[in-house]
Amino acid sequence: MSEKLLLLSCCAPCSCAVIEKLAQEGRDFAVVFYNPNIRPLQEYQRRLEENKRLCAVYNIPFLALEYDNERWCELTRGLENEPERGKRCDICFYMRLKRVMEYAKAEGYKAVASVLGVSRYKDLDQVNRMAAKAAAETNMTYEQIEGRKGGMQERRQTLIKTLNLYNQSYCGCKPRPEIKND
Repeated sequence: MSEKLLLLSCCAPCSCAVIEKLAQEGRDFAVVFYNPNIRPLQEYQRRLEENKRLCAVYNIPFLALEYDNERWCELTRGLENEPERGKRCDICFYMRLKRVMEYAKAEGYKAVASVLGVSRYKDLDQVNRMAAKAAAETNMTYEQIEGRKGGMQERRQTLIKTLNLYNQSYCGCKPRPEIKND
């Protein structure tokens, strides 16, 4: 018997292969969108809608928590110039994972997983460390998911093209130096 899982999705491109795999495995899960780090608001809304569209393809329940960019900015103040994989990411991952775990616990989910470490720009070990910290504080189970190896990266690229997914050029909080965010 599978346990009810809540999957934190940062964006449709990072989550598409994981969602497909969990659906094919017959897992009992829902996808949650909690990404107060994404700016500007129009970008946040575009990614939220793309996540909804992806979940509809696989008939997976989708929900979105509040957009709390003000709190995210307060928590990361002073770390604006940190590189990806730096201290700002620690705080960001922890904030998001802890909030999702609190929600999951209140709603009867048995475990939380995320795709926050799927992008090659992210450090999966960093995500897992912050998830372990949040799990210990909320008494919630965190299920580590590998979304890069075992053909997952290739499948993700295929699904992005096949489903014509909007594939953004930055994490959310800060465009990469080579990217202009007009």
